[in-house]
Amino acid sequence: MKRIIPILIAGILLAAQALAAGTLTPVGADYAPIQIMDHHLDVVINNGFARTEVTQTFSNPNDKALEAIYSFPLPKSASLSEVTITIGETKMDGEVVEAQKAKQIYEEERDQGRDAGLTTKNEYKTFEFRVARIQPHAEIKIRFLYYQPLPIDTGVGRYVYPLQEGGVDEQALAFWTTNDKISSGTLSVDLELKSAWPIDKARVPGLDQDTSITRIDDGHYKVHFEKAGAALNRDFVFYYMLKPNLPGRVELLTFRDKADANGTFMMVLTPGLDLKPLTNGSDYLFVLDISGSMDSKLATLARGVNQALGKLSARDRFMIVTFNDRAKQLTSGWTVASPENVKAAADQVSQIKSGGSTNMYEGVELGLKSLDADRATCFILVTDGVTNTGVLEPAAFHKLMKAYDVRFFGFLLGNSGNWPLMRTLCDASGGYLKEVSNDDDIIGQILLAKEKIVNECLHDASLSIDGVKVSGTTDLFINKIYYGQQLVFFGRYEGAGKARLTLKARKTGQDLTYSTEVDFPAANPDNPELERLWALNQIEQVQLAQDIGKMNADEARGAIVNLGLQYQLVTDHTSMLILSDQKFQEKGINRLNQQMIARERDARIRQAQGGGQIVQADKSQPMFNMPAPSLGHGGGVLDPLTVAFMLSASAAALATRRRRNRREDR
Repeated sequence: MKRIIPILIAGILLAAQALAAGTLTPVGADYAPIQIMDHHLDVVINNGFARTEVTQTFSNPNDKALEAIYSFPLPKSASLSEVTITIGETKMDGEVVEAQKAKQIYEEERDQGRDAGLTTKNEYKTFEFRVARIQPHAEIKIRFLYYQPLPIDTGVGRYVYPLQEGGVDEQALAFWTTNDKISSGTLSVDLELKSAWPIDKARVPGLDQDTSITRIDDGHYKVHFEKAGAALNRDFVFYYMLKPNLPGRVELLTFRDKADANGTFMMVLTPGLDLKPLTNGSDYLFVLDISGSMDSKLATLARGVNQALGKLSARDRFMIVTFNDRAKQLTSGWTVASPENVKAAADQVSQIKSGGSTNMYEGVELGLKSLDADRATCFILVTDGVTNTGVLEPAAFHKLMKAYDVRFFGFLLGNSGNWPLMRTLCDASGGYLKEVSNDDDIIGQILLAKEKIVNECLHDASLSIDGVKVSGTTDLFINKIYYGQQLVFFGRYEGAGKARLTLKARKTGQDLTYSTEVDFPAANPDNPELERLWALNQIEQVQLAQDIGKMNADEARGAIVNLGLQYQLVTDHTSMLILSDQKFQEKGINRLNQQMIARERDARIRQAQGGGQIVQADKSQPMFNMPAPSLGHGGGVLDPLTVAFMLSASAAALATRRRRNRREDR
């Protein structure tokens, strides 16, 4: 086994222009595209997860009735729970049914000239919303709502509303053109942040001039953004930073509407750990995707690598591996980081041309085979993950990475990247996956990643829960815990009362144990959304098991369909059918989602009045005896390599924003 220690290149994280969310029109169509009149976003971040509600109005500028199709980048781990279509005085709501049945009913209604809607999931890429018909010169309104967990990273919270598509679906790109422009109204965002812990600061990078941030109290902020005639072509990213020196802690959120029913929980561990800086030097291995889909990102990639190379010390070595349809070493093996060698490599990187397909397996394999067992190596993989040449099976990637004892960091550029494939590499290695929006605060992302890379981590970490019977949990074998990492677990529980939590791990050959007791309540009606989040977490674990060969496709499909129907989730095998109440009755479709939505809306009223707060479950018996790590507090000065990354990222971000502003000015 070889041990690998990675380091992040910041400059290559900023992807350039991509396609946007919007209405889809077939290429070469002889009618005007459906217009987006306005787009409003309402977000509440509370209880360790976010609720996002989107409302937008569309109009048909043509003289005939048309089907409308709206494409929206799929947020990772998003539990889509509500879709409502309003046409005049008619309102239709959604129920989740098996995908083929939903498609058949929708097409029948559409072909008969009746009102209907359909929401489907396009793998890991997008949600697509279809409306059977918009009458000539008429308007419709679509509203949808989803939940997602939001872990804190080194004291920093981050919410992304994705609007840029990743440009990774070649078939869709060839067939559709996208209209992302709001024609007459505004793009607006209202975001409310409620935190049980005091907030130090908050920001919306890149949109400061059009955004107001109001502090209500230490843990309560409100954000408003509004812009007329905007395009849906950039992500809305919101950051907030907790106050420093908060305790390491265990927090628990539960839902149980009846004492004789199973409860659902979300448990959040924010470790306070003594993870010291790593002081030994490293080799630096850069594994870079230069395929055709990376074309718009290549200049930024080159700047980042060149800045990094320029700051290596004379005792360091480096190697650069690139891949498109084939992988190759750009450098001649491991190269001493002398000024002459660094300059020659920088010139090579600056001349890289993108093109070809993506043989990611060969790139990863060549990088791993090139390691020197006698030296610690920093390993970075930067890609959009859309592999389409060579070995494609996720199980093969998992087996390859499993053969190495690695600290693996994967950086996934833009929305619609293949995060399920990158997840298999992280699962095999205990690695850390970072998704990077084009509109991220890149310097902040660098600092978050740097702290994990340059400090020790825990190995062979696992969590046990005893005293209360739990089932259907997130995998309790964590493998590695990195500096500042917050751990989120979902599960079901029976009974009630005290449970013993025990976290075991190893650090530099030493066995460590952390423990506490937490209380699982007999009843708590305030957080019914947890059931959908738990079910989605189960679906993601089923998909991972299928990807790495631990579950066959039929078994996985059956499990996903059952969870999707029972908890009303749009998945690869289930879709949301939107009909009138009368039509659902005619089709004999149960109104399970209607019941779940009513329960969730009642709970939101209680939450708005202060109910359903996440609580520190280990307050009387703290599990950790140190403060949780926080970014920029208590540390030393930045090392020269990080400073170089920050400068490169800043220049790249500024250049990209200037290009975007020039495009919008036109």
